[in-house]
Amino acid sequence: MGLTKRNIISQKASIRYIIFIYFTLTALTASVFIGVSLYSRLASQMESAIQEENQILVNQISRYMDSYLRTVMKLSDSLYYGAIKNADLSDHSIASDITLLYDNNKDNIENIALLSKSGQMLEAVPAARLKSGIDVTEENWFQYALEKTENLHFSTPHIQTVFDLGESQYRWVISLSRAVEITQGPYTDQGVLLIDIRYNSLEQLFDGVSLGNGGYVYLISSDGEIIYHPRAQLIDSGIAQENNNRVSSLRDGNYEEVFNGKKRMLTVKTVGYTGWKIVGVTPLDRMALNTIKTRLLIVFIIAFVLFILSIINSYISTRITDPIKELEKAVNEIESGNLEAEVKSGGSYEIQHLGASIQNMARQIRRLMDDVVAEHESKRRSEFDTLQSQINPHFLYNTLDIIVWMIENEKQSQAVKAVTALARFFRISLSRGRSIIPVGDELEHVRNYLMIQHMRYKNKFSYSIEAQEQVMGLASLKLLLQPLVENAIYHGMEFMDGDGEISIRAWMDKGDLYMSVSDNGLGMTREQVGRLFCDADHTPSKRGSGIGVKNVNERIKLYFGGDYGLIIESEPDEGTTVTAHLPAIPYDDLKKEVSNVK
Repeated sequence: MGLTKRNIISQKASIRYIIFIYFTLTALTASVFIGVSLYSRLASQMESAIQEENQILVNQISRYMDSYLRTVMKLSDSLYYGAIKNADLSDHSIASDITLLYDNNKDNIENIALLSKSGQMLEAVPAARLKSGIDVTEENWFQYALEKTENLHFSTPHIQTVFDLGESQYRWVISLSRAVEITQGPYTDQGVLLIDIRYNSLEQLFDGVSLGNGGYVYLISSDGEIIYHPRAQLIDSGIAQENNNRVSSLRDGNYEEVFNGKKRMLTVKTVGYTGWKIVGVTPLDRMALNTIKTRLLIVFIIAFVLFILSIINSYISTRITDPIKELEKAVNEIESGNLEAEVKSGGSYEIQHLGASIQNMARQIRRLMDDVVAEHESKRRSEFDTLQSQINPHFLYNTLDIIVWMIENEKQSQAVKAVTALARFFRISLSRGRSIIPVGDELEHVRNYLMIQHMRYKNKFSYSIEAQEQVMGLASLKLLLQPLVENAIYHGMEFMDGDGEISIRAWMDKGDLYMSVSDNGLGMTREQVGRLFCDADHTPSKRGSGIGVKNVNERIKLYFGGDYGLIIESEPDEGTTVTAHLPAIPYDDLKKEVSNVK
């Protein structure tokens, strides 16, 4: 069913439409391909641009942080080499030196403290003392400083709780610790120099820093612990997540990853001396390529390409289809019957050749049609004459039987009437060899026939003839009604006695001529009616030729065409009506044609 439907649609679609659709689909495919390619290229360029911008921003933050940490490291070196290393702490206090350096850096520094190897606080600014019960040797920053004596150690952010500052709250700090050499009298021992960096001063380096398309920057330690993150509180509470542990193993550079089902770009930069990593994160699904302006630009480019391709498409389809349309017009004229139509052909060689072939085919069809028409006309007239010749002997034999019967029964006056009616009958029947006569003559002809039959079957039936005045001058086949009346008498009223009625009518309806013969006889079943027109050989009855109804129907169709013929309406015990349907043609218009029918 689907294939049939497609075929019907294909047949109804014009060539121009098909070409336009195919070219449009091609153009659309090309435009989509161009759009996808353009989008991919722009996306790649945009991704590269974002990578470059992120790299620049992360490097800038790294430089700021490096400068910041170097300042703190210089402060540590100044304390160690300028004050601690050359001082004998047994008789000389370095509190003033520490205070001076603290005052110069107090915006970024929370505490400065010098502690012995055993955890005893030797000097501290502004802290006065250690909190009671605190063993500073258990602190990570303290242990790491003594383990890695040659290195400076930066801790992760934590709350400093070892000093008694006389305040109710404690501050977040990042501790810079290092092992130092302490001199006390004749003794030299190790100690730990601690500088607590204010965490909020580090936050200030990252606050307000953001990457495009919802990106952000965070800071982690070498082992992946978060030092700074704009969503630190959400991460600590478990609401948000970060892939910091995996990122800690990455080298400096740009990476793409899928985290929590979202694709994003990472830019990693390691901060010198610390091992910390600055990480820039940019969601790729929110790249600038998805902005309204970019989308509009791509749509405009695709629309422009489609417009150009549509113009080219229209031009090509017109050049191809215009000659074909001219051929179509010529073929339609030939199809409508105008075989003389001129076939104009242009365009390509194939179309010109096709036009010439159609022209030659039309000429051949004209010749063949002329031959067929002549042959058909000859055959039609031969068949018509054969059918016509079957009627006259049949009626003559039956009429002579009636006259013989009258004479035998000494009914001379009736025999005279019968002979007179027969003469009139044959005067019209012969009609100078014409097969077409006026309806008035046909009705007069059947009236004479009924008169003869009524003489023979005096008490058998009665008859009536009614006709509209306007139909009397119309053309009718000769001997059309007589066989129908003959059937009504012989078959319809065979078993009736004095109650038979035959009614003959002629009228016009919707431009056609109708003549009917009705009787109130035995009637017929539908099967019997159907057999009257069948092509099976008909066996003649004892009383007639047996070909009356079929003969008349074939004569009508042979002369006037298949749209005309007999209509039979019959019901058992109700009677039969046989109606002849003919075109309403004035008799004078057919005189010439009728005179040639022999």
